[in-house]
Amino acid sequence: MPSINSRVQEAYAMNDLVHLAIIMDGNGRWAKRQGKERPFGHKEGAKKVREITEYASKMGVKYLSLYAFSTENWNRPKTEVALLMKLLSSFLKSEVDNLKKNNIRFDVIGDMSKLSSRLQKEISNAKVATKECTGLTQVLAINYGAHDEILRAVNKLLHVKSAITKETLEANLDTAGIPPVDLLIRTGGDYRLSNFLLWQAAYAELFFTKTLWPEFSVGELETIVSEYEQTERRFGGVSE
Repeated sequence: MPSINSRVQEAYAMNDLVHLAIIMDGNGRWAKRQGKERPFGHKEGAKKVREITEYASKMGVKYLSLYAFSTENWNRPKTEVALLMKLLSSFLKSEVDNLKKNNIRFDVIGDMSKLSSRLQKEISNAKVATKECTGLTQVLAINYGAHDEILRAVNKLLHVKSAITKETLEANLDTAGIPPVDLLIRTGGDYRLSNFLLWQAAYAELFFTKTLWPEFSVGELETIVSEYEQTERRFGGVSE
């Protein structure tokens, strides 16, 4: 794995990248280009998660949110959904030791109630096993959709007599305690957010690449971060 160049390290010092989010798109199309079935692409995509997570940790990123399975993904063929759930289970079992070795904490966002009790237990075990890690926090979005997240947060606040504020709503989102997204990357060539972290990415810098997720490299990540460092983030203000 290539070393982190000094320019990228300087970028973090000047324009801190605390929360990086990635929409990991293109697994199925990548597999077809290889003459393989879609499951092959998902398996390769899972391997890429480890590579990018470890590299982001070394770069100094504190939170890495990865869109693993959306609320709309249940509409995919049942065989593909079953495979994705199996891959997730396998990932949770195989990656815990590696996460701990790299001081990476594991967390999830989304509605876990629709997952199997076995998968919920495996998620809980991974969170407990890495809770003492103090480096990067890897956040998997599982059965996640921003509309669903916001609606669930509002429903939690319906009993509150006072007006709902930005602060009270954020405190009831799945990402409570996690800073807003600084940089959001989507692989695969599409130019949309697909219901991912809509609230949290309100002022995020957005980067879209045609690279399919299994082919996304640490080199391309470095290039995007270098460009991010050159961006003037105004948060609704005016340019200096």
